[in-house]
Amino acid sequence: MHLTTETKQGIFEKYGKAKSKADTGSAESQIALFTHRINHISDHLKTNKKDFSAELSLVKLVGKRRALLDYLMKTDIFRYRAIIKELDIRK
Repeated sequence: MHLTTETKQGIFEKYGKAKSKADTGSAESQIALFTHRINHISDHLKTNKKDFSAELSLVKLVGKRRALLDYLMKTDIFRYRAIIKELDIRK
């Protein structure tokens, strides 16, 4: 999967803390990017069940997203709840 620069900038602008295209480091923007990639790989795996490298990358991405969500929950519970609600992610 190749994400275009415009797609990434749109994700960062929509979900980033500063609501700018340059906000690539905030936890919210990274969680949103990981969620986008997770959804794409999940759709890919529905049709290609034996693609084990994609399955491995999906597990790694889910772990990274979980770590960022745990960090956000410990530091600022309101930002955590907002991103969970906005991306429609449940624990």
